[in-house]
Amino acid sequence: MDRLDHLLDAARPMLDRVDQMLSVVGAPGDHRVWGELRRVRLLPGDAARAVAALRPAALGEAGPEIRAEARACVEIAAGLPAPEEWMGAAAEAYDEARRRSAAQLSGGDESLDERLEATADLAEALRDWMQQTRDELARALAEALASSEAAALTMAGGMPPGAADIVGAADIAASLLRVVAHNYEFADDLIRGSSDLTEALPL
Repeated sequence: MDRLDHLLDAARPMLDRVDQMLSVVGAPGDHRVWGELRRVRLLPGDAARAVAALRPAALGEAGPEIRAEARACVEIAAGLPAPEEWMGAAAEAYDEARRRSAAQLSGGDESLDERLEATADLAEALRDWMQQTRDELARALAEALASSEAAALTMAGGMPPGAADIVGAADIAASLLRVVAHNYEFADDLIRGSSDLTEALPL
């Protein structure tokens, strides 16, 4: 467990209260929380749990393993034997196929080794993004827990919320959702920028 996991346990009552107030009471019509809710499409508690489900360690070994496969492609391409003393049409056809296979394995922008390197780059970027998102949400949760708004919500307990409590819950929600929205938009850009990795290799 890291800092986010510990903070999420401590913040659960606050998040439940904020989610309940947004769902039942709402927020002032001009409050910035509405814009953040439209961006994330989740209540703060659900959004925080979604971030907590990110496991950067699961991608920790992916980059080096994929890069090792890329190096293997380079070695295989370099090791394809030339026809040497073999002559004739069959030798020419074999050599053409050998060169084509070597080019597909290594050497060009669309070769398998380059795609594997790009996939490793993506895996490492996603790992870093997951860790950054967890760290930033942990900081935002710590600030929220230490805020006067959180203290007021806790003291109010099950009492009907006043106007200040409604605004306070909306402020907490907006701050947390802004962190989630910003980081998930960055991840979306990463995925969109790597969409060519899903295209089939030319034969």
